[in-house]
Amino acid sequence: MSAPAIERTRPQALNSGLVALALTLAIVGLLSFLIGLLVDAPTAWRSFHVNYLYFGGIAQGGLVLAAIFVIVGARWPGPVRRLAEGLAAWVPITFVLGAIGFLGRQHLYPWIEEPIPAKAAWLNVPRLVITDLAVLAILAVLTVAFLRASLRPVMGGDGAPPATGLAARWTAGWRGDAAERAASAGRLKVLAPTICLVYALGYTIIGFDQVMSLSPLWFSNLFGAYFAWGGFLSAVSVTAILTVWHRNYPGLEGHVTTERLHDLGKMVFAFSIFWMYLFFSQYMIIWYGNLPEETSFFAARLGSEFLQSSNDWGIGWSTLRDRWVETVWSEPWVKVTLFAWLCCWVIPFWFLLGQRPKKTAWFLASVALISAFGFWVERNVLIWPSLEPDDTWAFLGWIQVGTALGFLGAFSLVYLIFTRKFPALAVPERG
Repeated sequence: MSAPAIERTRPQALNSGLVALALTLAIVGLLSFLIGLLVDAPTAWRSFHVNYLYFGGIAQGGLVLAAIFVIVGARWPGPVRRLAEGLAAWVPITFVLGAIGFLGRQHLYPWIEEPIPAKAAWLNVPRLVITDLAVLAILAVLTVAFLRASLRPVMGGDGAPPATGLAARWTAGWRGDAAERAASAGRLKVLAPTICLVYALGYTIIGFDQVMSLSPLWFSNLFGAYFAWGGFLSAVSVTAILTVWHRNYPGLEGHVTTERLHDLGKMVFAFSIFWMYLFFSQYMIIWYGNLPEETSFFAARLGSEFLQSSNDWGIGWSTLRDRWVETVWSEPWVKVTLFAWLCCWVIPFWFLLGQRPKKTAWFLASVALISAFGFWVERNVLIWPSLEPDDTWAFLGWIQVGTALGFLGAFSLVYLIFTRKFPALAVPERG
């Protein structure tokens, strides 16, 4: 059996074109948001809220994916784990953005202006701010600790390039390759399961507070799991895109194999099924109970034809079909919700059946891109109908699109700096 590959970080010059594009998008987004605050503050804050949750979920989900690889002792990922870890560089920024987001709370949480006495112990601003920022802070601290433990062995040592700044502090007091790798493995065995458990609990609370409470009369115990899993699946899809993109990255040539692409494709395929399972499990119970306080959330997004009606039994299929088509085109948010459903589940499921689609780099990346975009639409669908129930296209506009592009640019810039210049992207030194 060949010796395990030794990884070392290899700083790279930043691609000036990509940096310029990311920086331009970030500036456009910042201007869109600031101008939006002056001309339409509710729209600006709601757009900020959607994208803060979406990119925060991708970042935290990337770390959870890396933690899972550690927990199960997976050897197949190779550079995939490092690419997923790079997403987590955004996690501390999520905490900062979460704190900023509470400044626009009057435009997000209807229960502030119209309190619900029965839920006052939970739906109040001090409890919300303290709990949610505590969750984000704990996850940020755990994320930094995981990244330091994971990257220290590959950033230090005689074969590593000279480190400066934070990288130098992370590798201070080097004790030798063998000792550092053993210490890293010990720390990660503790941190990895802790992060997964805190993510499951913490993002359940985030989902309850920052999404479900926007429709304060609606509740679902399963929504937190659904919300958290959506963030994780988004991260898996983005990791698949980055893996294909890094096929020819210096030092990774030949390491993004068809077998690794196949495994990533299986993850996107299988996890999209589980996401749909969580959705259907939640929907079926609510549909069967048919209680107004439970069905309101789905009625605003899927329309009346997805809810139980005693008048439906015994009528013909053609009548049901015609009514369903009419619902899709006449009731707000139905078509957008179904589009998100198409991107997040239908396309990943049907297009990744079989081995060949999963092993074909461009095809896998295309499906993963559709899935990642679908989850951006899905996060909009979770939030906007609660606040603008009659405006189907409330999530589209120059403020909304500009803010989203700004988040994309800032997220990409952080990823590039972290993986290229920090440096955090380790490459195999030998096979």
